[in-house]
Amino acid sequence: MKPANSGIERVAVIGSGTIGASWAAYFLARGLSVTASDPAPDGEDLVRRAVIAAWPDLSRLGLAPGASPERLVFVRDPLAAVAGADFVQESGPEREEAKIALFAALDGVLGPEVVIASSSSGLLISRLQSACRHPGRCVIGHPFNPPHLIPLVEVVGGARTDPAAIARAMAFYAAIGKKPIHIRKEVAGHLANRLQAALWREAVHIVADGIAEVADVDAAIAYGPGLRWAIMGPHLTFHLAGGAGGMANFMDHFAGPLQSWWKELGNPELTPELQRRIIDGVAREAEGRSIAELARERDRILLKVLDAVGDKELGKG
Repeated sequence: MKPANSGIERVAVIGSGTIGASWAAYFLARGLSVTASDPAPDGEDLVRRAVIAAWPDLSRLGLAPGASPERLVFVRDPLAAVAGADFVQESGPEREEAKIALFAALDGVLGPEVVIASSSSGLLISRLQSACRHPGRCVIGHPFNPPHLIPLVEVVGGARTDPAAIARAMAFYAAIGKKPIHIRKEVAGHLANRLQAALWREAVHIVADGIAEVADVDAAIAYGPGLRWAIMGPHLTFHLAGGAGGMANFMDHFAGPLQSWWKELGNPELTPELQRRIIDGVAREAEGRSIAELARERDRILLKVLDAVGDKELGKG
């Protein structure tokens, strides 16, 4: 897996907080040169420590030729940081006006062929590109946390995005081992976060309605459908549930009952009281483990899941 196949060798990571630093680590592991930028006073220290912390996991997954944390350069000024970049991954705070201004500034100093991809988890790229002279090169390239481990990247174009920029971003992410998917219509939250939001809405409803406690709701996913979802998505899972007749048989037998359940799904309001119930329930479920401890546990198990599923394409592996 060589990034040279994408024609991109140097990436600028603009905004190197939690997401940006994870991106930087991944790009470095794929043998790329990375220039990171962040306005925080301790920004350089934070990104370098994040890269070192992620490196053992990235090494276990396999490093590309030439991969090294030493290929990381930190430049505080974002406009100086993108000099010579072949691709820009923007991961600044999730504030639309700030991103619009940042995109316009970056657009003003970059050659028009350089793609600017935003890690935004829910903003519309049509808005972010609105002040750019070259809006055609702007896309969403939304990763999932932590980007250095989770393969998914959602690529979304805006009203003025050039299809060639989408193709270039898709090719780049694929070349470095990501699983890019093309979201063909802009919508708040893109795709995967909307699916998460739909599931969490029902999870919150179940807690609010006294059907189950927080830990049991989480267990229902983690020890049930969540295990299957690491292998295949809901449509292919239900295709298997249809037996030899596949999805057609599933529709014949289960479309009616499932649709009747949809009518009963909840639409809860996150009142202060309900928020407190969920916060307290999560605290009990965490059993005293800190956020850092939980993240380490997540990543330890996630590496095993990634080992198990590998670079899978169902029916090809």
